[in-house]
Amino acid sequence: MTSATGTTRAPAPTATTAESAPTTRPSSLPSLTGLRWVAALLVFGLHVHNFGYFGDTGGRIVAWGFGAGANGVSFFFVLSGFVLMWSARPHDRAMAFWRRRVARIYPVHLVTAAIALLMGFTLSRQMRPTLNSALANVLLTHSWWRPWWQTLDPVSWSLACEAFFYAVFPLLALGLRRLGARGVTVVAGLSVLAVTALAWSDAHHWLSQPVYSFPAARLPEFVLGAAVARLVFLGRWRGPGMEASLALTIIGYFLVPQVTPGYSATTCTIIGFALLIPAAAVADLRGLPSLWRHRRLVRLGELSFAFYMIHLLVLRAGINLLGKSPHFGVAAGLTATAVAFTVALALAWLLYEGVECPARELLLRRRSGKPQPPVTERDRGVVRGGQETVPGGRPR
Repeated sequence: MTSATGTTRAPAPTATTAESAPTTRPSSLPSLTGLRWVAALLVFGLHVHNFGYFGDTGGRIVAWGFGAGANGVSFFFVLSGFVLMWSARPHDRAMAFWRRRVARIYPVHLVTAAIALLMGFTLSRQMRPTLNSALANVLLTHSWWRPWWQTLDPVSWSLACEAFFYAVFPLLALGLRRLGARGVTVVAGLSVLAVTALAWSDAHHWLSQPVYSFPAARLPEFVLGAAVARLVFLGRWRGPGMEASLALTIIGYFLVPQVTPGYSATTCTIIGFALLIPAAAVADLRGLPSLWRHRRLVRLGELSFAFYMIHLLVLRAGINLLGKSPHFGVAAGLTATAVAFTVALALAWLLYEGVECPARELLLRRRSGKPQPPVTERDRGVVRGGQETVPGGRPR
């Protein structure tokens, strides 16, 4: 509930076992799905800016509004930790969890990787991967080696980070469940400190390579999201409400140009994201007003993973028609952006309906061939369209 001071408090668990709560709590947190789309849209705007669709005044406006869009990746990593911890099954086996994660991200990843490979060998001005880098991309290990981090579909680097998060999540969930609220709060605080320390080291070139796309360096954001989810689950969340959390997030977003580009920008928004996500979740749990719960926004959020995975390929294909960094005027730039957005959204819908959903249902069938019980929103990571992954891209 929201107190007079604007503090959002999650409902405390009943006197029965806390671990029984997942069977009674809502399986859907639609506000998180809506927020997911907003973050994906920021990433799209960033890439429009990077591809130079706008020149002069239009370019400056787009840079002001979307130049910090790469921080969408941080939002998705925090959100991933939150939704996986929130939806975790107390006695779930690691293999069952990993199987659901593979079913969740691999079908779309393989299809978009194939499209990127086809583009590389059929269109001019496209990058052609080596055999080793392409194989690393398919296996989602390419982000561990900096020269390969944008192989095939460039945005898939974040999926390699997510694959690492999934690998460690069963152990992380076990550890968080054994801690009380104070211990979980300490974990959250240490995660923020880790992000800050990594940002400082990256900005001062203390490390052998930039850490923006390095999976281990992005783990603290995921852990922070999981810790915050655990606090909400235990009824011990004491963060501010939606309005204050959103304000802090927006302020941090527009502070990004003031820091060193790359990983350091994460420090500007990490607190805002860690407050906004649980505030939105609590709003859904308590039935409080939430702009992000609008049905059209939620529907777009369902498409956000597929949109993320295909939009950069659409923009790259557009180079063959528009040229590199065309720097259009405002009217022509808006037209080109609208066309690219429409094509990407249409392809995202096709990927979602024709690949993501049917492939997931097929892969989650029991070995006997009989279908499992219907996959709930909680099984899908609370937000149907969510990648417990995330989009994002760094300015070139």
